[in-house]
Amino acid sequence: MNLIVAVDKNWAIGKDNKMMWSIPGDMKFFRETTRGNIVIMGRKTLESFPQGQPLKNRVNIVITKNPNYKVKDAVIVHSIEAAMEEAKKYKGKIYVIGGESIYRAMLPYCDTALVTKIDHAFDADTYFPNLDADEEWQMTKISEEQTCFNLEYYFTVYEKK
Repeated sequence: MNLIVAVDKNWAIGKDNKMMWSIPGDMKFFRETTRGNIVIMGRKTLESFPQGQPLKNRVNIVITKNPNYKVKDAVIVHSIEAAMEEAKKYKGKIYVIGGESIYRAMLPYCDTALVTKIDHAFDADTYFPNLDADEEWQMTKISEEQTCFNLEYYFTVYEKK
């Protein structure tokens, strides 16, 4: 299983249930990578999307504890295990797309992490685990430096050892 995330230099991923940056190149990479595949996310991540709607051209699996939660065009499950079982029913690669608690719970089941690393520290309240400090993971690829206005960023790939 894979995950895809954009982080700042402190591995921050958000504040107040929002991303703290808008980088068109990163959004394009996310769209192109996940299109036609399966995405697994938490309820808050889904609700952070425009109009709280699932991503088009993907199987959207949403994990929530709320047994009455329903969203058109999304598959609702109530546990990590149920999300993984549900994902097996579909063709395509599986990408975990957030938020923090879902990333933390599903990281042990992933073997590849696509991490956009933004060379800036933002004021944040939500973080991704620091893979550089995790002995189980190693960066295996890094892109040339990319820029968006005054932000430098890199596309990286981490793989479980």
